[in-house]
Amino acid sequence: MKSYQLSPTQIQTLVPHMGSCIASDMITVHGLKVAYMYREEAQSSDESGWVFLSGEEGDDYIEDPENLGLYEVNVIANYDTDIIAHLNAPAGSHFARNEQGVFERIDFEAMDLE
Repeated sequence: MKSYQLSPTQIQTLVPHMGSCIASDMITVHGLKVAYMYREEAQSSDESGWVFLSGEEGDDYIEDPENLGLYEVNVIANYDTDIIAHLNAPAGSHFARNEQGVFERIDFEAMDLE
């Protein structure tokens, strides 16, 4: 059983209902900040399309579904309020923290993935 950094009683309503999102245990269990967030097309009205990662996850970590969870977007906003300003960005949006720790939009297609 996972031991989350925040208990259900600590979760406040910070954003309106947006649907579910995917977040890694690095955020919800280990308490790291969101370092990378992107939005895919939602597959249903119950989904937001958002995915939140700490930047510490390797390929093997991400490929193990036990390391990821499905949450209301509001829950992840409670873990890291810095995401709130970007939650209305359209599908296809990608944000990463810069050296100052501030989120900036990145061009995922132009990234060097080698």
